[in-house]
Amino acid sequence: MSDIIHLLPDSIANQIAAGEVIQRPASVVKELVENAIDAGAANVQVNIKDAGRTLIQVVDDGKGMSETDARMAFERHATSKITTADDLFSLHTMGFRGEALASIAAVSHVELRTRMRGSELGTRLVLAGSVVQESEADACNEGCIFSVKNLFFNVPARRKFLKSNETEFRNIITEFERIALVNPQVSLSLHHNDTEIYNLPVSGLRQRIINIYGKALNQKLLTLEADSSLVTISGFVGRPDSAKKRGALQYFFVNGRFMKHPYFHKAIMQAYDQLIPVGEMPNYFVYFTLDPATIDVNIHPTKTEIKFENEQPIWQILMAATRESLAKSSAIPSIDFDVEDAIDIPVYNPVQENTNFKAPQIQVNSGYNPFETSSSSYKRSEFDWAKLYKGFEEDRASVQLEQTSLNEFPQEELIETNVSDKMFAETSNPCYQYKGRYIITSLKSGLALIDQHRAHVRILFDRYLDNLRQQKGASQQVLFPEIIEFSVAEAAILPTLLDDLHSIGFDLSNLGNDSYAINGLPSGLENVAPLTLLRDIVDRAIEVGSEIKEEIRKTIALSLAKAAAIRPGKSLSNEEMDHLIATLFSSPESNLTPDGKTIISMLTDDELEKRFK
Repeated sequence: MSDIIHLLPDSIANQIAAGEVIQRPASVVKELVENAIDAGAANVQVNIKDAGRTLIQVVDDGKGMSETDARMAFERHATSKITTADDLFSLHTMGFRGEALASIAAVSHVELRTRMRGSELGTRLVLAGSVVQESEADACNEGCIFSVKNLFFNVPARRKFLKSNETEFRNIITEFERIALVNPQVSLSLHHNDTEIYNLPVSGLRQRIINIYGKALNQKLLTLEADSSLVTISGFVGRPDSAKKRGALQYFFVNGRFMKHPYFHKAIMQAYDQLIPVGEMPNYFVYFTLDPATIDVNIHPTKTEIKFENEQPIWQILMAATRESLAKSSAIPSIDFDVEDAIDIPVYNPVQENTNFKAPQIQVNSGYNPFETSSSSYKRSEFDWAKLYKGFEEDRASVQLEQTSLNEFPQEELIETNVSDKMFAETSNPCYQYKGRYIITSLKSGLALIDQHRAHVRILFDRYLDNLRQQKGASQQVLFPEIIEFSVAEAAILPTLLDDLHSIGFDLSNLGNDSYAINGLPSGLENVAPLTLLRDIVDRAIEVGSEIKEEIRKTIALSLAKAAAIRPGKSLSNEEMDHLIATLFSSPESNLTPDGKTIISMLTDDELEKRFK
């Protein structure tokens, strides 16, 4: 029997490695820009075509490479950043494994033009699928120019599963922003299809954040500082009033490297406890600086998951530092007894001279008799008790008439049964509202408690979604148009939303620079804050992605429904409650809201009997 185990060719091994390191065009941007920064570049320019499918070009003015280094850089596990295993625990660079360039070259056409500082000539290298096609001298600028073309040309399955251009470009923006946020000392620019997206000059950290996310964020950031023997923590946290339910800007960086760390996220959330509503998230940009020997970044191919040796003490330091930052900004209320404008309270001084005190005088009417009703001075007013019951009988009669009319209301017009056990098949009893939030009524299966806000969300969602599918919706023009500014990531998804937003009733005008004027809103939403509503729609769309048109429509419908639904605490008449329940039970899905929250809670007859045993 012949042997069956053999070594894989380098080309196949590199393609397998590329599956871990190079997942999409954004991965190429991340690796090449980080390499440029490791090479000491002061200026880095990124040029993208067709969201990276056609071209990803990174131009830097770093120290460049010699001809030999240029050839060696594309070999697997070739690196200049570590020489021994101990170097893994003293890392000060972004890349170190020597897998990135080999993985990129394995699945694309790559052209490298590079020249070392002080050299007269550079090198031009062309590769396709890890195979060197051309190698020659080249008169180029100092630094490197990497041009990656036709990504995944030799792995059709990988290329087929790439998302839409909008989604892939949004991922590129995400990686670019993560690098820019931690390298304010480097000038960075990003161009997509010859259009400038970012042009970030060298600046301070706070200014870099503002340049990326807009000037409005400046007033919402609080300085975060903590210094200890274990770790130095710096950065910014958001004011509590800037927290939002989705789309919050939350970043952790350690020694200049972006990371994800749910455990440290809980520390910040605990610091905001009782300061922000449940379900809302604060903004934060937190930078950790500590001994590289106390962390391990070599546990994940993308190096975004990092293991800390002293997680628990750092957790305590982070939580305390965040609390202190919030307290200094008066985000946490406190009592200050040293206020200059305090009210002067007079103090009694018994040794003060020329002070005369007089005892208070009490005047009493000695002739007053409380039992005399005919006193000329104090005559008790007579109350006509008959007025208290005036109309009582008429009101009781009208209530009985109303109950009779409700009981006689045709059952088949009130509801449409759509539940397998027909739990809603018989409902002719009156409804009661509890604390302005719940509607209580008896059904065939028992006592039903209905959340009125969620019920209305379900009803409006079905209505808006039907309007979107039929491309119909009335628009109400606003008296004073409002201007909304989007970040680059938010603006990238707008093209997939504009048609549906217009069909449902939004009237938006593009003002350029990712700004829009809101000229009209869907009818019925005149009392809703348009800026908040539109941002909520965009944030939800970013969460669900832009691949499936139906999902985008559901996202828009849900945002509109939540904005227009009746608020908890609103008092409803019997007719309104009856109409709400009838419309809810005619919905294809009346038990849950579109985002999976319970609308109806049933208390069965058996459960009621057990409570009274």
